[in-house]
Amino acid sequence: MINKIKEEIKNKQGEVLHFRFNGARNQIEEFEGIIVGIYNYIFTIKTINEKEELKSFTYSDVLIDNLEIIKK
Repeated sequence: MINKIKEEIKNKQGEVLHFRFNGARNQIEEFEGIIVGIYNYIFTIKTINEKEELKSFTYSDVLIDNLEIIKK
């Protein structure tokens, strides 16, 4: 299952996507960004906003729906 998620994320690398992150204590963060790095256990997203942050997530975050990837 994780390998399928890795492959899907790899295919979306470089595209502008919309993300919805369900964090701790029901805090929801939505942002747009580009997947810029794919590694063994994590992937990184560069946000497209005034801050241009670099965020990292695990493939498990996608598996358990903590991070939703929505095509723009």
